[in-house]
Amino acid sequence: MIQIGDKIISRDLFEKQFICHLEKCEGNCCVFGDSGAPLEDEEADLLSKDQEKIIPFIRAEGKRAVREQGSWVVDRDNEKVTPLIGREECAYVIFEDKIARCAIEQAYEEGTISFRKPVSCHLYPIRVGKLKQGFALNYHQWSICEPARILGEKEGVPVFRFLKDAIVRVYGEEFYGELEMVYRELIEKKSTST
Repeated sequence: MIQIGDKIISRDLFEKQFICHLEKCEGNCCVFGDSGAPLEDEEADLLSKDQEKIIPFIRAEGKRAVREQGSWVVDRDNEKVTPLIGREECAYVIFEDKIARCAIEQAYEEGTISFRKPVSCHLYPIRVGKLKQGFALNYHQWSICEPARILGEKEGVPVFRFLKDAIVRVYGEEFYGELEMVYRELIEKKSTST
């Protein structure tokens, strides 16, 4: 583990490779799971505020789930999350050419809302854990992401670099720059030890 400020970062973010390969996994991280996408309080508020602007982008099943459950729900861990269709699929999932995508992000891209998508989705496969003082950034390995690991290894892209846009969105350019410095130090240590 590596500490930068109030963040404890798993070495996996530097040592493992990852590039989403939607053509292979078909966006199944939005379809399978036992809970909706985790939401920050501010994100839950934005979903509630922008619900009527997002609804036109959602499939019929998702619209029904949002109308019945609300724009967000509290899961069994007492966390705010997106509602589900049935027991797995996020209510905000839409499909384009059989690939799962996000209706929230589509509304954002079309300029309808200012909220891009939940940070938990944007940062995936990083999972953020709250500590007493700060946060832990861990790499979440899920079998449906095997194509992303294979493509990342083929292209030599570490997890943190694949997620640069999301990391900058959440933690800023300076923090991302610090991740780059740590990565260079790890690579230099590795090359001098071999």
